[in-house]
Amino acid sequence: MKKKISVIIPTYNEEGNVKPLYEQIIKVLSETPYDRELLFIDNCSNDNTLKKLEKIYLKDKNVTVIVLSRNFGSSQPSYLAGLRESRGECAVLMDGDLQDPPEVIKKFIKRWEEGYDVVYGVRVKRKGGFLRRIGYKIFYRIFKFLAYIPVPLDAGDFSLVDRKVINEMIKISERDYYLRGIRSYVGFKQIGVPYIRNDRYRGTSHLPFFGNFYWAKHAIINFSNKPLQVILPLVLTMAFFSVVSIIIFLLSYFVGGKKPSGTAIIIIIMFFLSSLQLLSIGIIAEYLMKVFIEVKGRPSYIIEKIYKHASKPSK
Repeated sequence: MKKKISVIIPTYNEEGNVKPLYEQIIKVLSETPYDRELLFIDNCSNDNTLKKLEKIYLKDKNVTVIVLSRNFGSSQPSYLAGLRESRGECAVLMDGDLQDPPEVIKKFIKRWEEGYDVVYGVRVKRKGGFLRRIGYKIFYRIFKFLAYIPVPLDAGDFSLVDRKVINEMIKISERDYYLRGIRSYVGFKQIGVPYIRNDRYRGTSHLPFFGNFYWAKHAIINFSNKPLQVILPLVLTMAFFSVVSIIIFLLSYFVGGKKPSGTAIIIIIMFFLSSLQLLSIGIIAEYLMKVFIEVKGRPSYIIEKIYKHASKPSK
């Protein structure tokens, strides 16, 4: 019996991309000796994406369409839903906008056949705006420095993960799921495959430029405690300078016989200290927010409907 490869594809308003993406994936997988399973997870699109997916589902028995009950924000809950529903010996995870070239899947499979459990795409070059490209480069290096686990540089969600890795990833009960971090956290034998990331095939990005800052913060808070650790050294440093300032003040008054001047400097120092206090409170608040989200225990996603050929569509 042939091994099966699952391909997990989150979609949101991708009506112009799902058909060409499907056709390219089928072409690539038909050149491999494996059975296939395609799982499209629709994050409550408000265009004709779902209608396009229903047509694909009706003509291909290897396609499953999962419809979420509402838009759950990013693609991360969709990936988690796809991982839990997948049945392949491995799963390929890729976005639905054709920025990740389907032909790279064959390189992933080759590395998997060599014994690697996780094969991730490394973006050696990406097309798009200059600021966005530079921003991603900077983020990955900051994230690698701050994270308490080893994370590869320039590696996005596009990857292949073995079944034993999937089984460990879906055990993790975090509500605020971040796939790239979880993939690194579980370990196993991993390797990167370089590729060039394209522009979107059709349509525009659903993530505005400044929205990337939210995801940078999201990743860092989820997989780093260094922002918390830096608060104490900051406080001790400022306490040291405060003590030195007091000593200088006393020496100037009692030994030098003159009152120290520099009201403007004192005001600047006060503003600086206040900013450090607010920064520290802000960092603590971000971590408290994560705790707040996790302790409520709400699911990362809710499935409204599954189109699956093994049974009638279920509600």
